[in-house]
Amino acid sequence: MRTARSFSLAACTALALSAAACADTSKPPTVAAAPPPVPAVSSAAVPKESPPCEGMTRTEFNQLAVLADLPLYWAEDRNKDGKVDPNEVVQLLFYPSADKWVDGDRFTPAFTEACKLMSAARAGVPAEVPQADRERRTLIREDLMQGRPTLVYNDLRSLSPAQKTFVRHMLEVAGQIDGLFAEQCGAAPLQPQVPKDDLASQSAFRRNWGPQCVAPKTENLPACSAIPGHSKPLVDAYPAQVQQDPGFCQNLEKRPDAKALLAPFVVVAEKQGKLVPIGLNEAHPDQVKAVAAKLRETASGIADPAEAALKTYLEAAAASFESNDWLGADEAWTKMNAQNSKWYVRVGPDETYWDPCGHKAGWHLTFALINQDSLAWQQKLVPVRQEMEESLAKLIGKPYKARKVTFHLPDFIDIVLNAGDDRDPMGATIGQSLPNWGKVAEQGRGRTVAMSNLYMDPDSIAVDRQQAESLFVADSMTRYPATKDPRLLATILHEATHNLGPAHEYTFKGKTDEQAFGGGLSATMEELKAQTGALWYLAMLVDKGIISKQLAEQSYFDNFTWALNHISRGMYTADKKPKPYSQLAAIQIGFLLEQKAITFDPEATAANGKDKGAFTIHFELLRPAIEKLMTIVGGIKASNDQQKALQLVHKYVDGDIVPQRLIAERVLRFPKASFVYALDL
Repeated sequence: MRTARSFSLAACTALALSAAACADTSKPPTVAAAPPPVPAVSSAAVPKESPPCEGMTRTEFNQLAVLADLPLYWAEDRNKDGKVDPNEVVQLLFYPSADKWVDGDRFTPAFTEACKLMSAARAGVPAEVPQADRERRTLIREDLMQGRPTLVYNDLRSLSPAQKTFVRHMLEVAGQIDGLFAEQCGAAPLQPQVPKDDLASQSAFRRNWGPQCVAPKTENLPACSAIPGHSKPLVDAYPAQVQQDPGFCQNLEKRPDAKALLAPFVVVAEKQGKLVPIGLNEAHPDQVKAVAAKLRETASGIADPAEAALKTYLEAAAASFESNDWLGADEAWTKMNAQNSKWYVRVGPDETYWDPCGHKAGWHLTFALINQDSLAWQQKLVPVRQEMEESLAKLIGKPYKARKVTFHLPDFIDIVLNAGDDRDPMGATIGQSLPNWGKVAEQGRGRTVAMSNLYMDPDSIAVDRQQAESLFVADSMTRYPATKDPRLLATILHEATHNLGPAHEYTFKGKTDEQAFGGGLSATMEELKAQTGALWYLAMLVDKGIISKQLAEQSYFDNFTWALNHISRGMYTADKKPKPYSQLAAIQIGFLLEQKAITFDPEATAANGKDKGAFTIHFELLRPAIEKLMTIVGGIKASNDQQKALQLVHKYVDGDIVPQRLIAERVLRFPKASFVYALDL
């Protein structure tokens, strides 16, 4: 399961990857907040004094680059002159083109041409576009502009030659995983239908993993598509004919062979008029074999004894790609940690949020550097891990019984790149507990991570604060997180709670929650359990002296701003599928409003001094209210009580207790983070 500040839908296409090269050294890698000068490339250059992209602010520059489908990003205005300079731009990954923008300390002609394309994009839909297509193109532009390009940059030039080779191999694996996911989610067959002269639609299709719009203001508009007259793609997890029925997911869930058909690592195929499950390795055999071969090649090049665990995992993952038995990969992966590798790699099929039915595992790659800061938190929390399980079991009561838990507390990782199902159109996963199925999950031996370099950039922090100031009164804003610790703590506790209480393979009367609730509702309830645990355990940690009251209150505040952000995105997708994070947020905020732990006064002035109507957090009332909610949610999960789960959804998600429209209006004033990736080797 994963924690996200993101939209849960993605779309897909295989895209080219590139990375700049420079001299090798043996120093350890670093993660940079902003990139150094781009290495020299061999191409003719225009004079430095030319005024490219004149008059564009940094924000506008980056948004226009997206509209023009350019792998170009203005990372920082270093000299504060308001003009883009050669040492301030980077070349992005995951674009179909790979133009070089800088030659030494000068821009190349390619950059000048890029500025022309961006200027044209600024002018709007071209006048020559037929009237019949103008609305669609206008909506596509609006969908793209609701995203704020946000850079994930890594300076890896200090790696050893062997380490650089490893990174290049992982870039190739990322391209292969993109191709697999493109087929899986149904985008790859549609790529040729995107108008080649429509750069905005090309960009939207690439970013959104398909033709559909995904931003809050446009996702439910049928006319908003990267392909004229096109509806949603058909995923390859189910036969096309089956997907013609809007209720096909429910129909499959009611079948006597539902368990086999809806297993996470199979595709539903039609053979001789019957629906049968076939393994993911059978669905795309050539692509799967290619990934396995690349993983083995990558493993064979690792000679450093300090990376033995990584080598073993890559070999095991290769075998799992070929066999579709993921236990071997899981076992090897859980043996990796912050002490025995500087890298974090997870490759294969895992999360189900992309699937319209919420059952099928999506192909993905998470590639990151281990951040050693996590060791301090692990030292604090490992001694109380079993106590966390026992206290939750006592709160929930029968039929749940405490068990021995041995899961890894979160490693902090600094993302290098995300591929496939991991690379969301907007937002990104900020925490994850895996695996979701199998022996490792059932025995509580999974691994948990928190992505420590996402949403920590100055742009994201500034927007987050402005959103909060528009929603909360000034007194509540005094607990606004001043450092990253409250944010990371929220993620740590969320992911830990995925492994506590009725989790993973827990069954009641022979059924898992997924079998009892259905894919969509089970995802909402599991995420609600985890996010409520992120609140409930704060009091315990304060009582034990592990964290301060101040840190706890800042983490409460961060959890609530996270919730309001997800509420702003709406409760359902365009095809009426539940959004788990949005729904859990509405249930949580709605319940706390009823308990008076949070109040909303339509006459109160928000902290920004402008907006009328604001929330107040009553920190002294939070503890009993959160404990009451944790008891309810834990009981629902422990007894697979579908009726009570649906009552929560009906009351808080579909009801009017939470002022959803007001929240959406305030939050959606600001474009959402849309992560882009760059690195230097």
